Amino acid sequence: MVSELRKPLGQDRKESAGKSRRFSVAALAGGVAACVVLGLSIYTAITPDNLERPGSTVQAPIDVARVETEAPSPAAAEKDNGSLPVSSGRSGANVRHQTMQDGNVVSVFSPRPREGDGPVLMSGQTYGQNPRMATMPNEELLEDSAFGKLPQTGADGLRPLEQYARPWSGARGTRIAIVIGGLGLSQTGTQNAIRTLPPEITLAFAASGNSLQRWMQEARREGHEILLQVPFEPFGYPNNNPGPDTLLVGDSQKVNMERLHRSMAKITNYTGVMNYLGGRYMSDAKMLEPILRDINDRGLLFLDDGSSAQSQAGMIAKTLAMPHAFGDIQIDEQVNRSAIMTRLDDLERLARRNGSAIGVASAFDESITAVSDWVSEATSRGIEIVAVSALVSDRPGQ
Repeated sequence: MVSELRKPLGQDRKESAGKSRRFSVAALAGGVAACVVLGLSIYTAITPDNLERPGSTVQAPIDVARVETEAPSPAAAEKDNGSLPVSSGRSGANVRHQTMQDGNVVSVFSPRPREGDGPVLMSGQTYGQNPRMATMPNEELLEDSAFGKLPQTGADGLRPLEQYARPWSGARGTRIAIVIGGLGLSQTGTQNAIRTLPPEITLAFAASGNSLQRWMQEARREGHEILLQVPFEPFGYPNNNPGPDTLLVGDSQKVNMERLHRSMAKITNYTGVMNYLGGRYMSDAKMLEPILRDINDRGLLFLDDGSSAQSQAGMIAKTLAMPHAFGDIQIDEQVNRSAIMTRLDDLERLARRNGSAIGVASAFDESITAVSDWVSEATSRGIEIVAVSALVSDRPGQ
C-alpha cells in the first residue's frame, strides 16, 4: 500500500471535493440556524409584548375600583435664563397599582407627558445629589417669597435635607462629622477652606457673609455638604452682636420669622440651619419653638453647635420629630495647632465610645490646616468622616 504521504499531489481529488461540498452544506445550514436564533432574540427583545400569550399565568385584576393612580405633580420644566428645564425623577412617570387575585399588588409605570420639546435635566435623587448637578438647586424644592427663594419640601415629599445631603457608606462603624463655620465672612478664609478641606467636611455659611451664592456653588462643586448659619441673640447683646437680622427675644415672632426668611433666602442647596451664637434666644423655648417648626416644615435639619448648656433646641426638636444634631466638641477654642489636634483626638475618643461624634470649628487658617491633616490620619485608623446629615436624629426620644 502506498503511504498517504507518498501519493502524488492532485490524486483523489473527487473524494476531497466531496468532503468539501459536505462541509460547505453543513456550515451553511449552521449559519442559517444561528441567524434565525439571533433574529428571534432581537425580535423578542424589542417587542416584549410578544412574550405574553393567551392563558398566561399573570392574573387579571379583580376589582377595578381598587386600581390607584398617583396624581401628577406640578410640572417643573421651567426655563431659567435660557438653561435647560429641570424635572424631578420622582415626578417623571404615572404609576398604577393593580391588586391581583392572589393578593399581590403589581405596579405599572408609564411615562408622563411633559410640556415642551427638547432635553430635560433630571434631578430628585432620594438621597444625595448627582455631583454633576450639585451647584444647581432643585426648583421643586424652592418657594418664591418676598425675600427671595426659600427652601421647601417638594410635592412628592422630597426634602432639601435628602436632596443636598452628601452620601456616605451606610456602615455602622465609628463616624465623625466636622463642621467648619463662619464661611463667607472672610473671602480669603472662605476660599482657603473650600480648596483645602476634604470634601467630607461640612461647611457652614454665615447669613451675613458676602458672595454667598458664589461660594455655595464652589463648595458644592468640590463635594461639600453645606449649612446656613442664622444669627440668634447671644447673652450680652448688643455688645456681643452676631450681625444683621439677628433673631431677638424682645421682638415679635412675626419680625423674627421675617429675619429668619431673609437669611434663608441668601443661598440655596443647603441641608439645614445652624445657630450663629444665640445662647439667650435658644434658652427661650417659647421664642425658639416656632423658628424650629418653620425650619422643620421646610425639610431642613437643625444643628445646635453645643455652645450653650441652656439651649432648649433638643427638647423642641424631639417634640417636633425634627432632624437635629448637636456639636459635641468645639475644636478650636484655642487657635493653635497643638491645642486643635488635641481636641480632635478627644473627638475621636468620644466617637469610639458612642459610635459617632460631631466637632465644630471656625474657618481660621490654623483650624483648616489641622483638620485637613488630622482627617488623613483618622481615616487610616478606620474612622469614617461623614457629613453632618449622616448623624442627625429625627425620631422622638432620641
